[in-house]
Amino acid sequence: MSEAENHVRELGGRARAALPALARAERAAKDAALNAAARTLRETAGELIAANAADCVAAERAGIGAAFLDRLTLTPERIEGMAAALEAIAALPDPVGRLLDTTTRPNGLAIERVAVPIGVIGMIYESRPNVAADAGALCLKSGNAAILRGGSDSARSTGVIVAAMRAGLAAAGLPRDAVQAVGTPDRAAVAELLRGAGGAVDLVIPRGGKGLVALVQAEARVPTLLHLDGNCHSYVHQAADPAKALAVIRNAKLRRIGVCGATESILVDRAIAGDMVPALAEMFEGVCELRGDAAARALDPRILPASAEDWDIEYLDAIASVAVVDGLDEAVAWVNRHGSHHTDAILTEDPAAAKRFLAEVDSAIVIHNASTQFADGGEFGMGAEIGIATGRLHARGPVGLEQLTTYKYRVRGSGQTRP
Repeated sequence: MSEAENHVRELGGRARAALPALARAERAAKDAALNAAARTLRETAGELIAANAADCVAAERAGIGAAFLDRLTLTPERIEGMAAALEAIAALPDPVGRLLDTTTRPNGLAIERVAVPIGVIGMIYESRPNVAADAGALCLKSGNAAILRGGSDSARSTGVIVAAMRAGLAAAGLPRDAVQAVGTPDRAAVAELLRGAGGAVDLVIPRGGKGLVALVQAEARVPTLLHLDGNCHSYVHQAADPAKALAVIRNAKLRRIGVCGATESILVDRAIAGDMVPALAEMFEGVCELRGDAAARALDPRILPASAEDWDIEYLDAIASVAVVDGLDEAVAWVNRHGSHHTDAILTEDPAAAKRFLAEVDSAIVIHNASTQFADGGEFGMGAEIGIATGRLHARGPVGLEQLTTYKYRVRGSGQTRP
Protein backbone atom coordinates (compact mmCIF):
# COMPACT_ATOMS: atom_id res chain seq x y z
CA MET A 1 0.00 0.00 0.00
CA SER A 2 1.33 3.43 -0.93
CA GLU A 3 2.13 6.23 1.48
CA ALA A 4 -0.90 8.18 0.26
CA GLU A 5 -3.22 5.24 0.81
CA ASN A 6 -1.83 4.69 4.31
CA HIS A 7 -2.34 8.38 5.03
CA VAL A 8 -6.02 8.22 4.10
CA ARG A 9 -6.54 5.08 6.15
CA GLU A 10 -5.01 6.82 9.15
CA LEU A 11 -7.36 9.75 8.67
CA GLY A 12 -10.27 7.32 8.43
CA GLY A 13 -9.28 5.59 11.65
CA ARG A 14 -9.03 8.88 13.52
CA ALA A 15 -12.36 10.07 12.09
CA ARG A 16 -14.02 6.83 13.16
CA ALA A 17 -12.57 7.22 16.65
CA ALA A 18 -14.09 10.71 16.89
CA LEU A 19 -17.65 9.52 16.21
CA PRO A 20 -18.60 8.39 19.76
CA ALA A 21 -17.77 11.81 21.19
CA LEU A 22 -19.78 13.47 18.44
CA ALA A 23 -22.72 11.16 19.12
CA ARG A 24 -22.66 12.15 22.80
CA ALA A 25 -22.18 15.85 22.13
CA GLU A 26 -25.02 18.13 23.12
CA ARG A 27 -26.09 20.89 20.79
CA ALA A 28 -24.39 23.50 23.01
CA ALA A 29 -20.97 21.92 22.48
CA LYS A 30 -21.36 21.67 18.71
CA ASP A 31 -22.59 25.25 18.49
CA ALA A 32 -19.71 26.44 20.66
CA ALA A 33 -17.25 24.73 18.31
CA LEU A 34 -18.81 26.42 15.28
CA ASN A 35 -18.84 29.86 16.89
CA ALA A 36 -15.23 29.45 18.01
CA ALA A 37 -14.25 28.40 14.49
CA ALA A 38 -15.96 31.52 13.13
CA ARG A 39 -13.98 33.70 15.52
CA THR A 40 -10.75 31.98 14.50
CA LEU A 41 -11.51 32.52 10.81
CA ARG A 42 -11.90 36.23 11.43
CA GLU A 43 -8.76 36.38 13.58
CA THR A 44 -6.68 34.60 10.94
CA ALA A 45 -8.20 36.40 7.94
CA GLY A 46 -4.85 37.97 7.06
CA GLU A 47 -3.13 34.59 7.06
CA LEU A 48 -5.94 33.16 4.94
CA ILE A 49 -5.78 36.02 2.42
CA ALA A 50 -2.03 35.48 2.05
CA ALA A 51 -2.41 31.71 1.61
CA ASN A 52 -5.18 32.22 -0.93
CA ALA A 53 -3.13 34.78 -2.85
CA ALA A 54 -0.39 32.17 -3.22
CA ASP A 55 -2.95 29.63 -4.44
CA CYS A 56 -4.30 32.12 -6.98
CA VAL A 57 -0.86 33.06 -8.30
CA ALA A 58 0.00 29.39 -8.82
CA ALA A 59 -3.33 28.78 -10.52
CA GLU A 60 -2.89 31.74 -12.88
CA ARG A 61 0.56 30.50 -13.82
CA ALA A 62 -1.04 27.16 -14.62
CA GLY A 63 -3.34 28.94 -17.08
CA ILE A 64 -6.70 28.45 -15.40
CA GLY A 65 -9.83 30.19 -16.70
CA ALA A 66 -11.55 33.23 -15.24
CA ALA A 67 -14.49 31.28 -13.80
CA PHE A 68 -12.16 28.85 -12.03
CA LEU A 69 -10.13 31.73 -10.61
CA ASP A 70 -13.30 33.40 -9.36
CA ARG A 71 -14.28 30.25 -7.45
CA LEU A 72 -10.80 29.98 -5.99
CA THR A 73 -10.40 33.61 -4.90
CA LEU A 74 -11.13 34.66 -1.32
CA THR A 75 -11.76 38.27 -0.37
CA PRO A 76 -12.36 39.79 3.08
CA GLU A 77 -16.07 39.80 2.22
CA ARG A 78 -16.05 36.11 1.29
CA ILE A 79 -14.13 35.20 4.44
CA GLU A 80 -16.69 37.11 6.49
CA GLY A 81 -19.36 35.19 4.60
CA MET A 82 -17.74 31.90 5.61
CA ALA A 83 -17.59 32.95 9.25
CA ALA A 84 -21.19 34.16 9.17
CA ALA A 85 -22.25 30.84 7.62
CA LEU A 86 -20.68 28.96 10.53
CA GLU A 87 -22.65 31.11 12.96
CA ALA A 88 -25.82 30.62 10.93
CA ILE A 89 -25.37 26.84 11.09
CA ALA A 90 -24.83 27.07 14.84
CA ALA A 91 -28.14 28.92 15.16
CA LEU A 92 -30.06 26.20 13.32
CA PRO A 93 -31.85 23.40 15.21
CA ASP A 94 -29.85 20.26 15.88
CA PRO A 95 -30.87 17.70 13.23
CA VAL A 96 -29.74 14.75 15.34
CA GLY A 97 -32.38 13.06 17.48
CA ARG A 98 -35.34 14.53 15.58
CA LEU A 99 -38.41 12.38 16.01
CA LEU A 100 -39.44 11.61 12.42
CA ASP A 101 -42.34 9.26 13.13
CA THR A 102 -43.93 7.41 16.01
CA THR A 103 -46.53 4.68 16.28
CA THR A 104 -47.84 2.23 18.87
CA ARG A 105 -48.68 -1.24 17.63
CA PRO A 106 -51.74 -3.21 18.81
CA ASN A 107 -49.41 -5.43 20.87
CA GLY A 108 -48.19 -2.39 22.80
CA LEU A 109 -44.78 -1.95 21.10
CA ALA A 110 -43.87 1.76 20.83
CA ILE A 111 -41.88 2.40 17.66
CA GLU A 112 -40.03 5.63 16.93
CA ARG A 113 -38.03 6.65 13.86
CA VAL A 114 -35.29 9.12 14.81
CA ALA A 115 -32.62 11.02 12.88
CA VAL A 116 -29.02 9.93 13.43
CA PRO A 117 -25.67 10.87 11.83
CA ILE A 118 -24.46 9.02 8.74
CA GLY A 119 -20.96 8.52 10.15
CA VAL A 120 -17.70 9.41 8.39
CA ILE A 121 -18.17 11.52 5.26
CA GLY A 122 -15.48 12.00 2.64
CA MET A 123 -15.80 15.27 0.73
CA ILE A 124 -13.92 15.64 -2.56
CA TYR A 125 -14.10 19.06 -4.18
CA GLU A 126 -12.33 21.36 -6.60
CA SER A 127 -11.15 24.95 -6.35
CA ARG A 128 -13.70 26.43 -3.89
CA PRO A 129 -11.84 26.72 -0.55
CA ASN A 130 -15.03 27.82 1.25
CA VAL A 131 -16.31 24.26 0.83
CA ALA A 132 -13.91 23.25 3.61
CA ALA A 133 -15.74 25.50 6.07
CA ASP A 134 -19.24 24.69 4.84
CA ALA A 135 -18.71 20.93 4.69
CA GLY A 136 -16.83 20.78 7.99
CA ALA A 137 -19.51 22.81 9.76
CA LEU A 138 -22.45 20.90 8.34
CA CYS A 139 -20.86 17.56 9.15
CA LEU A 140 -20.03 18.67 12.69
CA LYS A 141 -23.51 19.99 13.44
CA SER A 142 -25.10 16.81 12.06
CA GLY A 143 -22.82 14.61 14.17
CA ASN A 144 -20.65 13.36 11.30
CA ALA A 145 -16.87 13.31 11.02
CA ALA A 146 -15.49 14.88 7.83
CA ILE A 147 -12.46 14.00 5.73
CA LEU A 148 -11.90 16.82 3.24
CA ARG A 149 -9.95 16.49 0.02
CA GLY A 150 -9.85 19.78 -1.83
CA GLY A 151 -8.12 20.42 -5.13
CA SER A 152 -4.36 20.91 -5.04
CA ASP A 153 -4.98 24.43 -6.37
CA SER A 154 -6.60 25.44 -3.07
CA ALA A 155 -4.35 23.47 -0.71
CA ARG A 156 -2.86 26.48 1.12
CA SER A 157 -6.27 28.09 1.66
CA THR A 158 -7.85 24.82 2.76
CA GLY A 159 -5.09 24.27 5.31
CA VAL A 160 -5.84 27.56 7.08
CA ILE A 161 -9.61 26.97 7.04
CA VAL A 162 -9.35 23.44 8.39
CA ALA A 163 -6.99 24.64 11.11
CA ALA A 164 -9.67 27.14 12.19
CA MET A 165 -12.30 24.39 12.27
CA ARG A 166 -10.06 22.14 14.36
CA ALA A 167 -9.27 24.99 16.74
CA GLY A 168 -12.99 25.53 17.23
CA LEU A 169 -13.51 21.84 18.02
CA ALA A 170 -10.71 21.87 20.58
CA ALA A 171 -12.06 25.02 22.23
CA ALA A 172 -15.41 23.28 22.73
CA GLY A 173 -13.87 20.10 24.12
CA LEU A 174 -14.67 18.02 21.03
CA PRO A 175 -12.15 15.86 19.13
CA ARG A 176 -10.14 17.77 16.56
CA ASP A 177 -10.25 14.76 14.28
CA ALA A 178 -13.94 15.35 13.62
CA VAL A 179 -12.65 17.56 10.77
CA GLN A 180 -9.54 16.55 8.86
CA ALA A 181 -7.99 17.33 5.48
CA VAL A 182 -6.12 14.96 3.20
CA GLY A 183 -2.54 16.20 3.31
CA THR A 184 -1.23 14.94 0.00
CA PRO A 185 -2.01 15.84 -3.64
CA ASP A 186 -1.33 12.23 -4.67
CA ARG A 187 -4.31 10.91 -6.66
CA ALA A 188 -3.91 7.58 -4.87
CA ALA A 189 -5.37 9.33 -1.81
CA VAL A 190 -8.60 10.04 -3.71
CA ALA A 191 -8.78 6.43 -4.89
CA GLU A 192 -8.39 5.17 -1.32
CA LEU A 193 -11.06 7.54 -0.07
CA LEU A 194 -13.40 6.23 -2.77
CA ARG A 195 -12.65 2.68 -1.66
CA GLY A 196 -13.75 3.58 1.85
CA ALA A 197 -10.36 3.83 3.61
CA GLY A 198 -10.50 0.30 4.94
CA GLY A 199 -14.16 0.49 5.91
CA ALA A 200 -13.90 3.80 7.77
CA VAL A 201 -15.81 5.98 5.28
CA ASP A 202 -19.60 5.70 5.05
CA LEU A 203 -20.37 8.23 2.28
CA VAL A 204 -18.43 10.21 -0.33
CA ILE A 205 -19.71 13.50 -1.74
CA PRO A 206 -17.96 14.95 -4.80
CA ARG A 207 -18.32 18.60 -5.73
CA GLY A 208 -16.72 19.57 -8.98
CA GLY A 209 -16.78 19.17 -12.74
CA LYS A 210 -17.78 16.28 -14.94
CA GLY A 211 -14.31 14.75 -14.74
CA LEU A 212 -14.42 14.46 -10.97
CA VAL A 213 -17.96 13.11 -10.95
CA ALA A 214 -17.10 10.55 -13.64
CA LEU A 215 -14.12 9.41 -11.58
CA VAL A 216 -16.29 8.99 -8.50
CA GLN A 217 -18.95 7.09 -10.45
CA ALA A 218 -16.33 4.75 -11.89
CA GLU A 219 -14.24 4.07 -8.79
CA ALA A 220 -16.39 4.53 -5.68
CA ARG A 221 -16.92 1.43 -3.56
CA VAL A 222 -18.97 3.28 -0.94
CA PRO A 223 -22.27 5.16 -1.32
CA THR A 224 -22.03 8.55 -3.02
CA LEU A 225 -24.16 11.67 -3.16
CA LEU A 226 -23.54 13.17 -6.57
CA HIS A 227 -23.49 16.83 -7.53
CA LEU A 228 -23.59 16.92 -11.32
CA ASP A 229 -23.01 19.96 -13.51
CA GLY A 230 -25.45 22.83 -13.57
CA ASN A 231 -26.80 23.34 -17.10
CA CYS A 232 -29.59 25.54 -15.73
CA HIS A 233 -32.36 26.99 -17.92
CA SER A 234 -34.44 30.15 -17.77
CA TYR A 235 -37.57 29.91 -19.93
CA VAL A 236 -39.35 33.11 -20.98
CA HIS A 237 -42.98 32.10 -21.42
CA GLN A 238 -45.31 34.04 -23.72
CA ALA A 239 -47.08 35.50 -20.67
CA ALA A 240 -43.86 36.82 -19.10
CA ASP A 241 -43.44 40.42 -17.95
CA PRO A 242 -40.61 41.48 -20.31
CA ALA A 243 -38.87 43.89 -17.93
CA LYS A 244 -39.04 41.42 -15.05
CA ALA A 245 -37.81 38.57 -17.24
CA LEU A 246 -34.81 40.54 -18.50
CA ALA A 247 -33.79 41.65 -15.00
CA VAL A 248 -34.08 38.12 -13.61
CA ILE A 249 -32.14 36.54 -16.48
CA ARG A 250 -29.35 39.12 -16.22
CA ASN A 251 -28.92 38.22 -12.56
CA ALA A 252 -29.29 34.50 -13.23
CA LYS A 253 -26.47 34.59 -15.76
CA LEU A 254 -24.08 37.32 -14.63
CA ARG A 255 -24.30 37.67 -10.82
CA ARG A 256 -21.56 35.03 -10.57
CA ILE A 257 -20.81 33.13 -13.76
CA GLY A 258 -18.79 30.43 -11.99
CA VAL A 259 -21.49 29.00 -9.73
CA CYS A 260 -23.51 25.90 -10.52
CA GLY A 261 -26.82 27.78 -10.28
CA ALA A 262 -25.93 30.23 -13.06
CA THR A 263 -28.29 30.12 -16.03
CA GLU A 264 -26.47 28.66 -19.04
CA SER A 265 -29.41 28.21 -21.43
CA ILE A 266 -32.23 30.64 -22.24
CA LEU A 267 -35.45 29.50 -23.90
CA VAL A 268 -37.82 32.03 -25.45
CA ASP A 269 -41.41 31.40 -26.46
CA ARG A 270 -41.85 31.95 -30.18
CA ALA A 271 -44.94 34.12 -29.52
CA ILE A 272 -42.75 36.86 -27.96
CA ALA A 273 -39.35 36.05 -29.50
CA GLY A 274 -39.53 38.94 -31.96
CA ASP A 275 -39.16 41.42 -29.11
CA MET A 276 -37.47 39.32 -26.42
CA VAL A 277 -34.54 37.90 -28.39
CA PRO A 278 -33.25 41.34 -29.56
CA ALA A 279 -33.78 42.64 -26.02
CA LEU A 280 -31.61 39.81 -24.67
CA ALA A 281 -28.94 40.53 -27.30
CA GLU A 282 -28.98 44.21 -26.39
CA MET A 283 -28.75 43.51 -22.66
CA PHE A 284 -25.84 41.08 -22.99
CA GLU A 285 -23.91 42.93 -25.72
CA GLY A 286 -20.29 43.27 -24.67
CA VAL A 287 -20.75 41.34 -21.41
CA CYS A 288 -22.01 37.88 -22.39
CA GLU A 289 -21.68 35.96 -25.65
CA LEU A 290 -24.94 34.50 -26.93
CA ARG A 291 -25.04 31.39 -29.12
CA GLY A 292 -28.40 30.66 -30.71
CA ASP A 293 -30.42 28.43 -32.98
CA ALA A 294 -31.46 29.54 -36.46
CA ALA A 295 -34.65 31.19 -35.21
CA ALA A 296 -32.82 33.27 -32.60
CA ARG A 297 -30.07 34.29 -35.04
CA ALA A 298 -32.66 35.36 -37.60
CA LEU A 299 -34.02 37.83 -35.03
CA ASP A 300 -30.67 39.42 -34.10
CA PRO A 301 -27.30 39.24 -35.89
CA ARG A 302 -25.38 39.69 -32.62
CA ILE A 303 -26.19 36.09 -31.71
CA LEU A 304 -23.56 33.59 -32.86
CA PRO A 305 -24.40 30.14 -34.25
CA ALA A 306 -24.83 27.42 -31.63
CA SER A 307 -23.47 23.92 -32.14
CA ALA A 308 -25.31 20.79 -31.05
CA GLU A 309 -23.03 20.62 -28.01
CA ASP A 310 -24.02 24.11 -26.83
CA TRP A 311 -27.41 22.92 -25.61
CA ASP A 312 -25.81 20.58 -23.05
CA ILE A 313 -22.89 22.66 -21.76
CA GLU A 314 -22.27 24.13 -18.32
CA TYR A 315 -20.18 27.07 -19.51
CA LEU A 316 -19.19 28.60 -16.16
CA ASP A 317 -18.27 31.58 -18.32
CA ALA A 318 -19.86 34.68 -19.84
CA ILE A 319 -21.57 32.59 -22.53
CA ALA A 320 -25.20 31.48 -22.83
CA SER A 321 -27.20 29.55 -25.40
CA VAL A 322 -30.53 30.84 -26.73
CA ALA A 323 -33.25 28.76 -28.36
CA VAL A 324 -36.74 29.65 -29.56
CA VAL A 325 -39.40 27.11 -28.57
CA ASP A 326 -43.04 26.60 -29.55
CA GLY A 327 -44.74 26.98 -26.21
CA LEU A 328 -44.72 25.34 -22.82
CA ASP A 329 -44.79 21.71 -23.99
CA GLU A 330 -41.65 22.11 -26.06
CA ALA A 331 -39.93 24.10 -23.31
CA VAL A 332 -40.55 21.36 -20.73
CA ALA A 333 -39.39 18.65 -23.13
CA TRP A 334 -36.29 20.71 -24.01
CA VAL A 335 -35.29 21.21 -20.36
CA ASN A 336 -35.82 17.55 -19.49
CA ARG A 337 -33.73 16.49 -22.50
CA HIS A 338 -30.85 18.96 -22.31
CA GLY A 339 -30.78 20.05 -18.68
CA SER A 340 -28.70 18.47 -15.93
CA HIS A 341 -31.65 18.20 -13.50
CA HIS A 342 -30.12 20.89 -11.30
CA THR A 343 -32.15 24.15 -11.37
CA ASP A 344 -34.55 25.46 -14.01
CA ALA A 345 -36.86 28.49 -14.01
CA ILE A 346 -39.94 29.78 -15.80
CA LEU A 347 -40.68 33.48 -16.16
CA THR A 348 -44.41 34.03 -16.59
CA GLU A 349 -47.41 35.83 -15.17
CA ASP A 350 -49.63 32.85 -16.00
CA PRO A 351 -50.12 30.77 -12.80
CA ALA A 352 -51.35 27.74 -14.75
CA ALA A 353 -48.24 27.70 -16.95
CA ALA A 354 -46.01 28.07 -13.91
CA LYS A 355 -47.80 25.22 -12.13
CA ARG A 356 -47.27 22.90 -15.08
CA PHE A 357 -43.59 23.82 -15.45
CA LEU A 358 -42.91 23.27 -11.75
CA ALA A 359 -44.68 19.91 -11.85
CA GLU A 360 -43.33 18.55 -15.13
CA VAL A 361 -39.69 19.65 -15.21
CA ASP A 362 -37.63 16.85 -13.66
CA SER A 363 -35.04 18.88 -11.76
CA ALA A 364 -33.94 19.09 -8.15
CA ILE A 365 -34.99 22.77 -8.01
CA VAL A 366 -37.69 24.41 -10.13
CA ILE A 367 -38.33 28.15 -9.88
CA HIS A 368 -41.08 30.57 -10.91
CA ASN A 369 -40.19 34.23 -11.56
CA ALA A 370 -36.85 34.29 -9.78
CA SER A 371 -33.16 33.86 -10.56
CA THR A 372 -31.67 30.37 -10.80
CA GLN A 373 -28.82 31.68 -8.64
CA PHE A 374 -31.10 31.18 -5.61
CA ALA A 375 -30.06 27.50 -5.89
CA ASP A 376 -28.10 27.69 -2.68
CA GLY A 377 -28.49 26.16 0.77
CA GLY A 378 -27.96 29.51 2.47
CA GLU A 379 -30.76 31.06 0.42
CA PHE A 380 -32.96 28.11 1.38
CA GLY A 381 -32.44 28.82 5.07
CA MET A 382 -30.04 25.91 5.60
CA GLY A 383 -27.16 28.11 6.75
CA ALA A 384 -24.94 26.55 4.11
CA GLU A 385 -24.78 23.50 1.88
CA ILE A 386 -22.31 20.86 0.80
CA GLY A 387 -23.67 20.90 -2.74
CA ILE A 388 -26.77 20.48 -4.89
CA ALA A 389 -27.64 16.80 -5.27
CA THR A 390 -29.03 16.15 -8.73
CA GLY A 391 -29.92 12.49 -8.24
CA ARG A 392 -32.94 11.12 -6.41
CA LEU A 393 -31.37 9.21 -3.50
CA HIS A 394 -30.78 9.80 -0.68
CA ALA A 395 -31.12 13.57 -0.93
CA ARG A 396 -32.08 15.98 -3.71
CA GLY A 397 -31.35 19.67 -4.08
CA PRO A 398 -29.29 21.60 -1.50
CA VAL A 399 -27.58 19.20 0.89
CA GLY A 400 -27.75 20.73 4.35
CA LEU A 401 -28.06 19.45 7.89
CA GLU A 402 -31.13 17.27 7.54
CA GLN A 403 -29.78 15.68 4.36
CA LEU A 404 -26.61 14.64 6.24
CA THR A 405 -28.57 12.42 8.60
CA THR A 406 -30.12 9.01 8.19
CA TYR A 407 -32.42 7.33 10.72
CA LYS A 408 -32.87 4.35 12.94
CA TYR A 409 -35.83 2.79 14.73
CA ARG A 410 -36.18 2.74 18.51
CA VAL A 411 -38.60 0.11 19.76
CA ARG A 412 -39.79 -0.03 23.37
CA GLY A 413 -41.69 -2.97 24.79
CA SER A 414 -42.83 -4.42 28.09
CA GLY A 415 -41.93 -8.06 27.59
CA GLN A 416 -43.70 -8.79 24.30
CA THR A 417 -42.74 -11.94 22.41
CA ARG A 418 -43.62 -12.71 18.80
CA PRO A 419 -46.10 -15.58 18.34
